Parts: sequence; structure tokens; C-alpha cells
Amino acid sequence: MDVTDLLKRQVARFVDRRADWDAFADARLEGFRRAQHRFIGAGASGKKDPNAIPAEHFTLSIMFIPPGQGNAAHTHEVEEVFFVLRGTMLVFFEDAAGRRAEAVLGEWDCVSAPADVIHGFQNIGLEPAYMQVMLGRATPDLMQYADAGLQAHRDEHLKAPAARPAAARSSVTSPEAEAF
Repeated sequence: MDVTDLLKRQVARFVDRRADWDAFADARLEGFRRAQHRFIGAGASGKKDPNAIPAEHFTLSIMFIPPGQGNAAHTHEVEEVFFVLRGTMLVFFEDAAGRRAEAVLGEWDCVSAPADVIHGFQNIGLEPAYMQVMLGRATPDLMQYADAGLQAHRDEHLKAPAARPAAARSSVTSPEAEAF
């Protein structure tokens, strides 16, 4: 492959990304609604995305998180990095006994969750947030939810798209939300 074709394959523009509001099983639930914009690989969504740059050693996506939303406590077999681009995020680590440590991150702040550590986040700001998410493997396993009920249904988002409630669609005014 010549360098011109290689460069074309290796560039992913935000304008070409599609917000996937059904990227994760927990994203179907109030409190965990967020959209994944895949740039390199599929992250831990398990979804194939022909528009993403093929992953070799890690994945990279951008999450759009409305106020009050986040994700469920979960783990990965690899490290996961959250880098806040816009907004105010509460991030947490949890141990097996349920003890939790929390930190508030603002724009340009970052946290790295080690492999097998329970972690998650929530947008505690008044505005939508954008967060870069990176996982330390080209094809990471689906996340392992700390909640047994979510874990039992963790791959349902791969079977059929879910309709998002009108209340979720109307809660965001940011044009970047792209058909939220």
C-alpha cells in the first residue's frame, strides 16, 4: 500500500463518526446513557465498525455523555484510560467489598483504570461532556459488569437496536450530539 492510501485509511474525522447510543448493554438504562464515537477499533462495545481505523494495539473512542449520565461499574482485562475533553466527570474505583474512591475530573484531566479494577464515571456537570476513552488491546473483551443483572445481559446490544426514549433525545442541546 502506498503512503497516500495508507494515510487515507489511517485518518478518522469526527464529522464522519456516527453516535452509537446502543454501544453497550448498560447504555440502554437511565443513568448510563452515552454515545460512543469509534475512531480506532470498537473499544469494548464488541461492535464492528468499518469506518473506524483498524486497531493494532489499542482502541480509541470519544464518548458523548449527557448531564447526569455515565456508565455502570465494570472491569476490563486490560487498562482503560478516560481523558476529559469537555465537561466535569466524577470517576470512581471500587474494591470487591464495595469500598469506593472518587475523584472529580475537569477538562484535560485523565485517569487510568488498571486491568481488573472496578471503575466507572458520571457526568456531574450541567452541560454535556466529551471524554476520550482508550483500551489497552486491539480487541478487548466485553466489559464485565459489577452488577449481576447487567452482566447477565451484557451482550444484548449486539443483537437488536433499542429505541431510545424521547426524554433522552430531548435532554441534550449540543449540536455535536448528532441526532441525539
